[in-house]
Amino acid sequence: MKIGFIGLGIMGRPMALNLKNAGHDLIVPDRASLPDDIRAAAKVAATPKAVAAESEVLILMVPDTPDVGAVLFGQDGAAEGLQSGSLVIDMSSISPIETKEYAAKINAKGCDYLDAPVSGGEVGAKQATLTIMVGGPDAAFARAKPLFDVLGKNITHVGSENGAGQVCKVANQIIVALNIQAVSEALVFASKAGADPAKVRAALTGGFASSRILEVHAERMINGTFNPGFKIKLHEKDLNLALSSAKALSLSLPNTAIAQQLFASCIAHGGGDLDHSSLILATEGLAAHSIRKIKQ
Repeated sequence: MKIGFIGLGIMGRPMALNLKNAGHDLIVPDRASLPDDIRAAAKVAATPKAVAAESEVLILMVPDTPDVGAVLFGQDGAAEGLQSGSLVIDMSSISPIETKEYAAKINAKGCDYLDAPVSGGEVGAKQATLTIMVGGPDAAFARAKPLFDVLGKNITHVGSENGAGQVCKVANQIIVALNIQAVSEALVFASKAGADPAKVRAALTGGFASSRILEVHAERMINGTFNPGFKIKLHEKDLNLALSSAKALSLSLPNTAIAQQLFASCIAHGGGDLDHSSLILATEGLAAHSIRKIKQ
């Protein structure tokens, strides 16, 4: 297929390269910071409109709801270049409410729309093992499924209505955030009480408390290696989506609200671009105690 790909960041870049390596043609928008390997692998077009005009399928992987709106409907936006019958797949993590609005506008142009946010971080993007949560019509999902198979391993068509994928992703981000906070508190507690946090982690990974967060992120917390796989500022954005959606549903999410405030504290202290495992820094700050010998 001719695939337009907009959003070539930490996750978008390896995703686009995986599609290229699977034999698809890539079209990307030009920018000064375009990675050399993408420039060599893809046809470079001047604007999102020009990318869409040459694409059968347009994939978006951008940070936030307004970014999707700007790419699609801003000046020289992709929506202007779409041909009838094209498929737009938004793999960003954005508002379920705006997703429905964007889908309706794209549908009015005779095109299909899928919201297909992902989980798995940079590692999952590179290894093509992403979890992909999809909302949208059955026929559009069937058309996109071969592309999803290139990008991920756990692919679920959550619902035939647009927004279903984004609702699932928000739920995912709630679970991940609360798990990160739980692991942070456990390690700070153990360390403050005099136990070796590395040995505590090793013991817990063999029990009922085991999780991917304990396996992967606890190691980052112990070593202080917070180079981003998924940035704190993006996870905080996702929790804001959860809380705004909960307000619209007259729903209380008290622990999500606490986690959002701790993420916000990390951002306020200059940590917005660190990995979300660095949430432990907020817990350490409250305890005036670092689990590492030298605070990172």
